[in-house]
Amino acid sequence: MQNEAVARLLENIAAALQLKAENIFRIRAYEEAARNIRFLKEDIAENWRQGRLTEVPGIGTSIAQKIGEFLQTGKSAYLQELCDGYPVAFLELLKIPGIGPRRAKLLYDHFHVTKLDDLADLARRQQIRQIRGMGPKTEEQLSRELARLGQRTQRLPLGIAWPLAERIASLLRNSPAVGQAEPAGSIRRRLETIGDIDILVASDRFAEIRKLIADLPLTKEILASGSTKITFLTAEDFQVDIRIVPQESWGAALQYFTGSKEHNVALRELAVQKGYKLSEYGIFEVESGRKVGGRTEAEVYELLGLTPIPPELREKRGEIAAAAAGSLPRLITLADVKGDFHVHSNYSDGNSSIAAMVESAIAHGYQYLAITDHSIGLGIARGINQEKAWRQWEEIRRLNKQYAPFRILSGVELEVRATGELDLSEELLAGFDFICASVHSGTRSDAERITKRMGSALRQHWVHVLNHPGGRLLNQRPPYEYHLDQLLQTAKETGKALEINGSYLRMDLDDSSARKAKEQGVLLSLGSDAHSVAGLDAMQLAVAIARRAWLEPADVLNTLPLAELLQWLEREKL
Repeated sequence: MQNEAVARLLENIAAALQLKAENIFRIRAYEEAARNIRFLKEDIAENWRQGRLTEVPGIGTSIAQKIGEFLQTGKSAYLQELCDGYPVAFLELLKIPGIGPRRAKLLYDHFHVTKLDDLADLARRQQIRQIRGMGPKTEEQLSRELARLGQRTQRLPLGIAWPLAERIASLLRNSPAVGQAEPAGSIRRRLETIGDIDILVASDRFAEIRKLIADLPLTKEILASGSTKITFLTAEDFQVDIRIVPQESWGAALQYFTGSKEHNVALRELAVQKGYKLSEYGIFEVESGRKVGGRTEAEVYELLGLTPIPPELREKRGEIAAAAAGSLPRLITLADVKGDFHVHSNYSDGNSSIAAMVESAIAHGYQYLAITDHSIGLGIARGINQEKAWRQWEEIRRLNKQYAPFRILSGVELEVRATGELDLSEELLAGFDFICASVHSGTRSDAERITKRMGSALRQHWVHVLNHPGGRLLNQRPPYEYHLDQLLQTAKETGKALEINGSYLRMDLDDSSARKAKEQGVLLSLGSDAHSVAGLDAMQLAVAIARRAWLEPADVLNTLPLAELLQWLEREKL
């Protein structure tokens, strides 16, 4: 697929337009098109061959022509023209805070710098200071920013960024100088990976807030301090942006700093149509200038004729039209989840006993828990064989009496062999209450083979759920190559469920795939993939994906109460 290459092309055009100081809306048009192409599940080159480029949101005739030229020739005359004779590679320099268009050109003119590694080498040899207007202080600043760039560009998994943001917000809330404090931005929308951490604070006591941040035990360095924003680094070099607003603007600011750029642009356009001006400070009548709202997010949306839109949906993917029509879904919540279908114990590669996992599940308010240790086929996990299965079933029978009415389901995570076969006998499989299947090996096969392998698992009589179908590890391994539509069709035909895995390294299915599953009537299952008592908390990440995918409780298997779940499992065995 050429999606990433095309997205990078459009981002480079946006950067080159910045060099020209072009209209911001023109720049954003290219950025939006790049973003939509990254979300696209099909190959953009195939869309081009079929003459369907303009069907992709954000791609008009002009952008489509530039994409077509690039796909046909591997080059872009427009981009070269924008760069004014400078090589396209030098746009990479604009990633460094402190390097704008003027400095990027100076660095190239003096040293022909086009790579960040070259810039770092110049800084180490103290040669940047030779450029007029870029002395030792600038050189030192650029050295620091280059050292931090690797950390900043490595987007944090939500499972790391979210708890960190909540911790910082909680520390801020303890101060009498803070009225309210909430994580905002992509964390609040629950994107699977996060860039900088954004936290919104309501306060009119800026000096006290700055001192509070400087004194936080996790603060390493304050990078910038303005009248409404403080930027600092944590001890791990994660960047945190604190934005400070007056209490009366809290709702408007929280909406503004939560919604995606595209969502917010659409809201401002709607506000203009209704005679309002919308900003982070509130919502105002255009004619009189009078402020009419902004203390709460709900107030902002209601003044625009919309039902309040949950943060996870603010991506301009149909949510504004749905809110206008009063047809937003009743999104699933953590409270709707009645149990966990993907949990490991010390019978395979888990760290906790079954009893410990059960007690934690009860504390989470669950009615049931499926213990799904790996089967023997995944050798590294010291998985379940026949002898282990019998011992585990006996322990589960005993614990079910002890913890009744809570129900422990005897389960297994079956390894799907390269042939598509499962690695336990049918006689043994018949003894389990719940069976999920996974692909962990042979993942470099072509899309047809991987799809056929997963489809074969779904067609196995005993299997209830296919786990983490995409197979990705965030920041470590891309998803498998497989045909999603074909897999969804198989799941629908067989009545089986696909998992949304809440492990902070997986978060798989992704939200767009899960939404497509919902639209095609495929049942979803949520699993924490817990390998310890603490791991059960990963269910909140699975719920986050489900909410971004517009899922309602009825779309998810483990919202069923115990009695209804047992009926469903029994029906699947027939």
